[in-house]
Amino acid sequence: MAKKVTVKYECDACGYQSIKYLGKCPSCNKWASMEEIKEVTVNEKHKTFASGDSKSMAVQVEKLKNISKQDVPRVLTDSSELNRVLGGGIVPGSLILLGGDPGIGKSTLLLQISSYLAKEHDVLYVSGEESVRQVKIRADRMSVLTDELFVYSQTDLNMIYEVIQKIKPKFLVIDSIQTVYNPNLENSPGSITQVRESTQHLMKIAKSLNIAIFIVGHVTKEGTIAGPKMLEHMVDTVLYFEGEEHHAYRILRTVKNRFGSTNELGIFEMQSHGLVDMENPSEIFLEERSRDLSGATIVGTMEGTRPLLVEIQSLTTPTAFNNPRRISTGLEYNKLVLLMAVLEKKAGYLLQQQDIYVKVAGGVKIDDPAVDLGVLVSVASSFKDKAVDMHDCFIGEVGLTGEIRRVSRIEQRIKEAKKHGFTRVFIPFSNKKGLEKITGIEVIPVKDINKCLDLVFKDIF
Repeated sequence: MAKKVTVKYECDACGYQSIKYLGKCPSCNKWASMEEIKEVTVNEKHKTFASGDSKSMAVQVEKLKNISKQDVPRVLTDSSELNRVLGGGIVPGSLILLGGDPGIGKSTLLLQISSYLAKEHDVLYVSGEESVRQVKIRADRMSVLTDELFVYSQTDLNMIYEVIQKIKPKFLVIDSIQTVYNPNLENSPGSITQVRESTQHLMKIAKSLNIAIFIVGHVTKEGTIAGPKMLEHMVDTVLYFEGEEHHAYRILRTVKNRFGSTNELGIFEMQSHGLVDMENPSEIFLEERSRDLSGATIVGTMEGTRPLLVEIQSLTTPTAFNNPRRISTGLEYNKLVLLMAVLEKKAGYLLQQQDIYVKVAGGVKIDDPAVDLGVLVSVASSFKDKAVDMHDCFIGEVGLTGEIRRVSRIEQRIKEAKKHGFTRVFIPFSNKKGLEKITGIEVIPVKDINKCLDLVFKDIF
């Protein structure tokens, strides 16, 4: 077979390519990120599907006005949480990337989904990490029905495509993309080139044969999916499966979705027989909340279209170091530092000699600015060693001048707090318009943090 090999170097962080090795990527400025890649050009008459021959899968060209949404109905799974995250179900012909730490439950989730879909559709589960016998053992342990599920242990992309042409499945699972390889490339499986090329050809399969494909992606120590950054741009949907080792709860988060809203969140509980949907996550996160203890507050946040109540816990202690520590779990570190500066400067709290620890209970990670107010009240409560009323909830973004700024979807957040028995909710003053019709909960609009702190602690002795 006539081949022409070209050697290049590619940044594993941003995908920048160079014909020579560079110690520092000129695009993203990352050191020691250039990896050697070998591109192989195959003689036209020797091309297979994996080397770029897609003539057999020509896609019909149509005018957009002639295509109706009814032509691509979504397929629902038995998991309402997954359906929510995907925007209402699986879109045929979509390519979905699922990333997460090792052992978090990615394969378990996809095996459960595959077994359900196999009741009415042909589903092919391709494992590059387990033998078919090992997949069977795991399925039996989870007590899932796999009688109609096709299982294939293979990593060669050409062999996988041959089986796809034979079975013609409606759904395909690739576990994982780092193990699949194109035999026409000399790079080892898992390399930047192999991951990129394999994903590109799987995309062609999905679009041309109208197959919904799930691919599993391993993550790096930084928490990003291993392989070229381009990988996330190529697929239709990117899901991250998160959770802490010692927590039973797992969080499925959408970071990209061409067919639905992003930042949606699904909650699961890992049990002995697999993953179980948690349809009322606020109740789960609040069931073990601290009662009548200083440093604990409840905040109303949004994850996509879902309102969520979570507990913020804070602890302040006199420091034994020249530079006091600021440690956060589930909350961005820079946000914590910024909020502590506001609390010290605008509210007069002397925190220079205090170590401050802030944690979002339940293993949740939050980047919603609406939790700012709750974080400040939580730290103030710990510093004063005075508990906040357990029936209070806090919603609001805090600016650098100490003002409490407007947040989105305030009515949904308030209704979620009311639903779970809270009697008072502190909100930004600019959000108060139109909330007069809400009954059963006292809505307290505040303009700045000083006003809020005065109201929270005025009756506490």
